Amino acid sequence: MIFAAALAVYGVVKYRRGGWRRADLLLALLVASGVGVVSVFPQVGDPFGWLFRLDNRAFALLSLSNLVLFALFVYLLGQVRAGNRRNGDIVCGIALREYRQRHSPPSPLPEGARGRVMVVIPAYNEGGTIGAVLERLPRELLGCEVRAVVVDDGSSDGTEAAAAAAGCPVAAHVVNRGQGDALRTGFRIAELERADVVVNLDADGQYLPEEMERLVAPVLEGEADFVLGSRFLGYYEEAGSVRHAGVVFFSWLISLLTGRRITDCTNGFRAIRVSELRRLDLREDRFNATELILEALKNGLRFREVPVTMLRRAEGESKKPKRLAYPLGVFRVIVQTWLR
Repeated sequence: MIFAAALAVYGVVKYRRGGWRRADLLLALLVASGVGVVSVFPQVGDPFGWLFRLDNRAFALLSLSNLVLFALFVYLLGQVRAGNRRNGDIVCGIALREYRQRHSPPSPLPEGARGRVMVVIPAYNEGGTIGAVLERLPRELLGCEVRAVVVDDGSSDGTEAAAAAAGCPVAAHVVNRGQGDALRTGFRIAELERADVVVNLDADGQYLPEEMERLVAPVLEGEADFVLGSRFLGYYEEAGSVRHAGVVFFSWLISLLTGRRITDCTNGFRAIRVSELRRLDLREDRFNATELILEALKNGLRFREVPVTMLRRAEGESKKPKRLAYPLGVFRVIVQTWLR
């Protein structure tokens, strides 16, 4: 009973000082009330014990408290994720403000241009490869002007300077947020630049900019809204690896959940119609490739896969989490995105 009273008082004080929201206060009062009732009337656990055939009252109350603790854990996990999302929005907002100050208003299209293709290149500590990737970008594609932006995701190795030296605009995150947040920043920039198509290209040299036309053509011709490159329809230099097997499994899982055949669910080489970006509810800061596919299919975007080449990294190490962290993260994102 003393614990219940202390929890209730603590919740009221935190709420009045602005440290808690109303929902937090109500939750604390609910828990305090439950503890108080159980301490005064322990027989309230009897229905729970009867429901689960638990003869021992103390054990029944302990089981009930474990369920409550689990519910609180899920709630707190949601609060942490919401806080992380707000932090990502702040980092993205700062990067966009600085980009506007340096590069706004957007330059007009060259005379006779059909439209604009915006290439978004998220980069984290890719100073050794970003210059070579930018040099290979086309200036024009199917009658459209091609522009690029590097989203430097909190690099510490001079990636921003290397991209700027290659003549490419840079939007810089003040801290590392993950590829998902970097792409969201890039998508906002594509909208600011009034692009018709946004292309995602990794900074590590694994994809070939020369194959970009395969992705962009179906969007410009009105045949698709989301075009994904597939290494398994094209060429995969690391075929037969453990990662190969993992990608095949997760692609099969997404195909099963959506009823649409997907062959390469983690490919980062894609083209999207810019006018459709606002329909995608993108929340993940990492493991975002599968979220993009599921959101596109859920919202009725016309989807297509095309063959592309995927090579080994030109240099450096992969930024993906080691061991089981990566497949578990991908699985979590698939389930959460499909359920929401």
